Amino acid sequence: MTTVSAPPPGHTKDDDATGSVARVALIGNPNVGKTTLFNRLAGVRHKTANFPGTTQEAHLGPIAPGVTGIDLPGVYGLGLSTSESEIARAVLSGDLAPVGEHASVPDAVLIVLDAMNLSRNLRLAGEVLRTGARVVVALNMIDAARRRGLHLDAARLSDLLGCAVVPVSGRTGEGLGDLRSELARANAPTRTPPADESGLERWADEVFAAGASSGETAPDRLTDRLDRAFTHPIMGVLTFAAVMTGLFYVIFRLAAHPMDWIDAIFAWAGGAIGSMIPPGLIHDLLVDGVVAGVGATVIFLPQICLLFFLMSLLEGTGYLARAAFVIDRLLRPFGLSGHAFVPLLSGHACALPGIMAARAIPDRRDRLATILSLPFMSCTARIPVYVLLTGLLFPESPAMQAVAFTGCYVFGVLAGLFSSLIARRTILKGKSRPMALELPSYRLPDLRSALLTTRDRGWIFLRKAGTVIVVISMVLWWVGEFPRTAPPEQAVEMRAQAEDIAPTDEARAKELSDEADAVESRHAAAHSFMGRLGTAIQPVFAPTGADRQLTVGILASFAAREVFVTTMAVQVVGMDDTEDEGVLSALANAERDDGTPVFNPATSWAMLVYFVLAMQCLPTLVVTAREAGGWKWAGLQLGWMTAVAYGFAAATYLAVSALGA
Repeated sequence: MTTVSAPPPGHTKDDDATGSVARVALIGNPNVGKTTLFNRLAGVRHKTANFPGTTQEAHLGPIAPGVTGIDLPGVYGLGLSTSESEIARAVLSGDLAPVGEHASVPDAVLIVLDAMNLSRNLRLAGEVLRTGARVVVALNMIDAARRRGLHLDAARLSDLLGCAVVPVSGRTGEGLGDLRSELARANAPTRTPPADESGLERWADEVFAAGASSGETAPDRLTDRLDRAFTHPIMGVLTFAAVMTGLFYVIFRLAAHPMDWIDAIFAWAGGAIGSMIPPGLIHDLLVDGVVAGVGATVIFLPQICLLFFLMSLLEGTGYLARAAFVIDRLLRPFGLSGHAFVPLLSGHACALPGIMAARAIPDRRDRLATILSLPFMSCTARIPVYVLLTGLLFPESPAMQAVAFTGCYVFGVLAGLFSSLIARRTILKGKSRPMALELPSYRLPDLRSALLTTRDRGWIFLRKAGTVIVVISMVLWWVGEFPRTAPPEQAVEMRAQAEDIAPTDEARAKELSDEADAVESRHAAAHSFMGRLGTAIQPVFAPTGADRQLTVGILASFAAREVFVTTMAVQVVGMDDTEDEGVLSALANAERDDGTPVFNPATSWAMLVYFVLAMQCLPTLVVTAREAGGWKWAGLQLGWMTAVAYGFAAATYLAVSALGA
């Protein structure tokens, strides 16, 4: 339930008509460059906060000396029944403020209008002017309007609207000094637009006609040609596929290097800390629990930052609105809108930034359906599992490995789409809101705004998701390390033999010592809490063909999917070096306690299906709980995906076993 604070005692509407301005709310249609203008005004000093009980964000920061700005979500109208409009109404009335802020009526409102789409933007301006609040109007993108040949008379518009009108450019910084000066002396409007909606439309047209002229310039035929291509049912889809392919290619290519650096830094940090602390419990906790847990979280940061940076640049060009329009018709049958496609594509890099990107979906049901189905997309963390299992299934056929690999991606997409369809017809039942969006003008993206957005997203990920993930990693380390057991007799005997022959055969002594380490690692893994839990739960996973060792691998992979491969290597070989050919060969020939192969064809197919569909990623659950609005959604996601994965894996095991028989 949303809770709000009351306005300060003694505050009345009359107080808003005069006096100093300390708090300004920024309002405007989507895609008018409002956030770009805010970023230019506030710079790096701004912060991001959610509104209570929602995932809707507000940016707050000093936009003028002694003046704090609140960047509201983009809205098409104050009277609409959307979450964005409800938030805007509540903030303007003083009933709501971002988390950590005191709710009160803003001292003034800054209405941001797109100078190139002024006639459509004026309707929202009229709604705000009717409230009687102290206002200033910013004609944003004035530089682009001039290049288009559009002439705007700011003085005439100021007279018609009854308030200050300042031409500005959030991208170049033009007019910001004048805007700050006007905000400091903002007054209530001297004119009131018509009260009825139909009258407001005629009023907006009259104001535009009187305050703007386009001279003798020809229509922008390039924009028209681009729109015809980008919104075409076939060409638009192909263009979008090419753009997104290029985007993810850049992410994979560029992110690989900083991810390797981060991995090396944390490996060095673990070694440095380990060298300063004597062997023991504290040593293992810090090195294998804390440092490894933090590293496992931070290593995703380059992908997240690159994704949001490139998406911000694309959005700044005006292209993403066209892409959403095209993809909308493909996703509608599955209960999703075009807004969901970018998050779903992002999920193929990592589910975490994909879920975070879903906050841009305006309809709550669409947003929740996207978040719940998004982890079905095959992320990069699944790749090591796919490589292992397809290699075991088709050891002599790279072509068949590639086909099976591609099939995993297709299967995951289909599972996600049909899960969304089921959700929209059951728990998220309701009429979808039509995807109403305004196609913004094409323009050069604002690099500064993209960098600030990237910084915000990266910090949110580290601060809110990282802390929980580290705790989870430490818990999983503990259940995998304890209770400590004495080494088995076989390992003790091997070490004794190694010591005896070391003076005469150093190579054989090292070989025996390594074998002893492997035997001891397998013994410790089998007798840890995780190993004992795997033994106890194995009957549950028996229908999927999993034995005790595979069950431990499945349980351990709930921390992160890629852990499955390392866990199986430790269980079977006693080593976690999955790059070693000997380790991979040992996995392929691993035996169960009864002497039968661990990875027989039926079990391998079942495990492949299971890991395509299963929610084996606790960091994703953490982010789902935060973005969807509670742990109930994360629990539902975990339960549904686990049930689907288990059911399909069991069916696959039975089918392949029957065919094999």
